[in-house]
Amino acid sequence: MKKFPALFFVVVVGLLYTGCKPSGTSESNLLPATSLHAFGRTLLTDSGYIELISSAAHIGFTFSGSQCEISAYITDPAAHNYLQYELDGVYQKRVRISGDRRQPIVITASGGGSHTLWLYKATEAHTGAIFIKNVTGENLTALERPKASLIEFIGNSITCGAAADTSEFACGTGVYHDQHNAYMAYGPRVARKLNVNFILSSVSGIGIYRNWNSDGPTMPQVYDNADFQFESKRLWNFSTYTPDVVSIALGTNDFSNGDGIRPRLPFDSATYIDNYIKFIQHVKSKYPEAQIALLGSPMVGGNNQLIFQHCLASVKKNIDRLYPTAKPVALLFFKPMQANGCTGHPSVDDHAVLAEEAAPFFEQLLR
Repeated sequence: MKKFPALFFVVVVGLLYTGCKPSGTSESNLLPATSLHAFGRTLLTDSGYIELISSAAHIGFTFSGSQCEISAYITDPAAHNYLQYELDGVYQKRVRISGDRRQPIVITASGGGSHTLWLYKATEAHTGAIFIKNVTGENLTALERPKASLIEFIGNSITCGAAADTSEFACGTGVYHDQHNAYMAYGPRVARKLNVNFILSSVSGIGIYRNWNSDGPTMPQVYDNADFQFESKRLWNFSTYTPDVVSIALGTNDFSNGDGIRPRLPFDSATYIDNYIKFIQHVKSKYPEAQIALLGSPMVGGNNQLIFQHCLASVKKNIDRLYPTAKPVALLFFKPMQANGCTGHPSVDDHAVLAEEAAPFFEQLLR
């Protein structure tokens, strides 16, 4: 799967508005970041600000009146990034954050009364972090996640929702993350449909044993790092969340023919299977009770699709043998798709199709 340049090369996460409850924070006109409850791969800075790192990492709160303001910024003055938000249960739009100015984001609601807002990071970890300083408005109350099952979606650019949204930038214009829309990716859609929580642990162009146009760093090499950066000193605390299901969708880039410039050896099934088994063992060391689900790719067709399915079946067989008392590994093979997004990726509408296909599969696993 084609991806942005290696400089950006690196899942999190969105949440349902239904059933969300106040955190116990008293109502006020200012919510500092330390009073908010960020969800996904996020960190708290030394200044007490929330660092939204992974795709769809988010915060939620309620406010009264017609508007509220969010103080958000990025650190690179020459760059830009995107947030997106859901107001009173309805998705609204993406909001551009420019590094050369720090102006608050103004959210306007129709009518008075109380409103519920969830704010998501639209882009992935390698696009750079977005920092939340505080929220101002009337009668602010921080929200916690609803109590529900949790799915972690590990994957590549498809899982990120990359190159999917052309509503503001047509394909071939802007920069890579100008078409990112994590909220509309298949994983968050599945979670909203099933009323469960989710985390996106995803990196564009990444694979199990090789990437779109390079030999690494692969997902097994960056998964433990909070920012998915190779040799990062910031390790992720896996005790933060305990997913009921860990969905892994890696292989599209392993099968890729690359960029046509760098030398590319034929796909190596043995290496792919061996690395996948080791990665699942590592994931299970972090989440011993989680159900493992392996997903194929709608972007891999023809003979490669058959090889892909054979490889995942082999991985399942080996993991089930290694963990005889655990829940068997589940497999989902997407139907081949003619993608309508940019550079061969699924579009926002394509992700809706993938979510419809995947939702019954995950619903069964969560029963």
